[in-house]
Amino acid sequence: MDLLIIEPLEAEVMQWLEARYAVRYAPELATDPRAFRQALYNVRAMIVPPPVTIDAQALHYAPVLRAVGRVSAGAENIDADACARARVEVVRGLTATAQAEAEFMIGALLSLLRRVPVIGSDGMLVGRELGSATVGLVGMAPAARSMTQMLAGFGSKMVGYDPALHASDNVFERWKVKPLGLRELLEQSDAVCVQLSYFSRYRGLLGERFLPFSKPNQVIVSIAHSGLFDEASLAEGLTSGRIAAVWLDSLEPGSLDEGRPLYGIENLQITPRVASTTRESRLRSAWAVARRIDELIGAAPPSAQAFKATAAGEPTDLAVEPLSP
Repeated sequence: MDLLIIEPLEAEVMQWLEARYAVRYAPELATDPRAFRQALYNVRAMIVPPPVTIDAQALHYAPVLRAVGRVSAGAENIDADACARARVEVVRGLTATAQAEAEFMIGALLSLLRRVPVIGSDGMLVGRELGSATVGLVGMAPAARSMTQMLAGFGSKMVGYDPALHASDNVFERWKVKPLGLRELLEQSDAVCVQLSYFSRYRGLLGERFLPFSKPNQVIVSIAHSGLFDEASLAEGLTSGRIAAVWLDSLEPGSLDEGRPLYGIENLQITPRVASTTRESRLRSAWAVARRIDELIGAAPPSAQAFKATAAGEPTDLAVEPLSP
């Protein structure tokens, strides 16, 4: 079998793949790990949804696998190190969701700035305008590029930080973003957008070392993995009033349980990873994944396949334009 598809795809993409390869569509394997592993022996490529874990154990059952694709956002359940060791490329449409994510963050900022009032110089509780705000971008991902284009239309001032980029990197100049350290960004920003790709070394990055320096009445919108935030530090910032409101589009299970720091905090808003999921972004992402898989397994037999290694923690190519079908 050439291709195992577990994640639902748009009909036109599925038809395109079925015309080229022997395809098995088996969404039921997403909830049956044992059957999933048993189905991998002759699979050369697969497209899997976020609940499916791809680790060293799963790869052991897939000796001819060359690519694992993910159309939906997030890659937390894919062990990049194990895939690199097994010479399996992780295929994602890295720029396909940028527009959707940027639109979501702009909408969330507008909502929080207007809906969560602050005390004006005349003593009245009032909302704020995005055009008068300094917006800090944590993570110079593809979504950040779309954000800078939209924010420029509002007239917002933009500052940015990415631990994988030096302040002299020309991406800051090209996107018209002033580079700052993370503490300085939090001190100066009225609003912060977090779209930093998650790696274990970044866990708790936004914690007691930096969050206490947030500019008073700051609002934060994050489409990144919630593990970037230290729960106790975030809760303290929200309950103390220093941070006016936070909107997280991804939250680890159990984080809102009674007894946890974020339990019952009213100025914390959660959405279930909807930023990247639009009709248009899923179609762009599906085509990007399908075409890359076609490049990997379509040009030659498995033994002669060209391989493009995906290094663990490899940064996004910031110069790539959004893909279209």
